Amino acid sequence: MPARTSHAPGTPSWIDLQTPDTAGAKSFYSTLFGWECSDEDTGSPDNPYTMCLKNGKTVAGLSGLPDEQRSMGVPPHWNTYVTVTDVDASAAKAGELGGTVMAPPFDVLAAGRMAVLVDPTGAVFCIWQAKDHIGAGLVNEHGTLAWNELMTPDVDAAAKFYEGLFGWTANAEDMGGMIYTTLMLGDRGIAGAMKPPMEGIPANWSPYFAVDDCDATVDTARSGGATVFMGPEDGPPGRMAALADPQGAMFSMITLAQPPD
Repeated sequence: MPARTSHAPGTPSWIDLQTPDTAGAKSFYSTLFGWECSDEDTGSPDNPYTMCLKNGKTVAGLSGLPDEQRSMGVPPHWNTYVTVTDVDASAAKAGELGGTVMAPPFDVLAAGRMAVLVDPTGAVFCIWQAKDHIGAGLVNEHGTLAWNELMTPDVDAAAKFYEGLFGWTANAEDMGGMIYTTLMLGDRGIAGAMKPPMEGIPANWSPYFAVDDCDATVDTARSGGATVFMGPEDGPPGRMAALADPQGAMFSMITLAQPPD
């Protein structure tokens, strides 16, 4: 079932957007995916954390891009969170494996405990130890998380790091001249990895959202101010497109050829 009440350790379980225009982002994604947005009290009135819901279930988060990051030239972006059983132990292990701890483990009120890490190739991601908030309560339906993808210039080094940290194994396939690596948790594909299509693109994690009709949803996104970088086009997993929202955050969408459970 697309509804979730828990996420197994090692599973990408949550995404959130950091953007300089939260009001604009709420309007864009609500129109695009049918989200309902609810601001949560974080103790900082100027920067609440917005929970985005679909059919009453949490599907993503949204918050302002901190001034410090903006001054450093960090663009609007989506963050990927991976569930772990012990954030402190996982953060320490990441350092031993050649990663960097950008933000040491800290509690997020009663929701959970997290840390921000950087893999050896430069991609930033988060780890999440759930308490009251498990992550996404709904996946693989229109307007919800369907896949997470790592773009990195050194897929082999990244795969080795994530294998040591999460137990992922790498399954590389030639897809018409492009090598695409599926990252496996046991016998289940839970993320993908590939080299950037051109030099100069930094290593990054990005989400794919499931959509019922990729072409129609791309048209809606474009009319809402999004920029389309790729597609819609067909691939083995389905029909997909890559876009940037009106504030510049990259994301992708896919009409899955065979929707998973």
